[in-house]
Amino acid sequence: MVMDPQQKKSVIDAYAQHEGDTGSPEVQIALLSARIEYLTGHFKFHKKDFHSRTGLLKLVGRRRMLLNYLKKTEVQRYRNIVEKLGLRK
Repeated sequence: MVMDPQQKKSVIDAYAQHEGDTGSPEVQIALLSARIEYLTGHFKFHKKDFHSRTGLLKLVGRRRMLLNYLKKTEVQRYRNIVEKLGLRK
């Protein structure tokens, strides 16, 4: 999936900590979440696309590692990003 540059910029602007921030865990988690949502919708129509499903599992694992890192280092930032993205119930 190629994310539209306008969509990517809006996600980065929404979760950036400061001007020009593209590498903070919050931004990375938000971008991965957008890609995961896209692929989830993709699989509703393409049920047998197992190769892309492998990529989806890798994205979910990468997001999980970033969330674990954020949870270990700064719990409040972790809680904020989870609440903003609606990842936990």
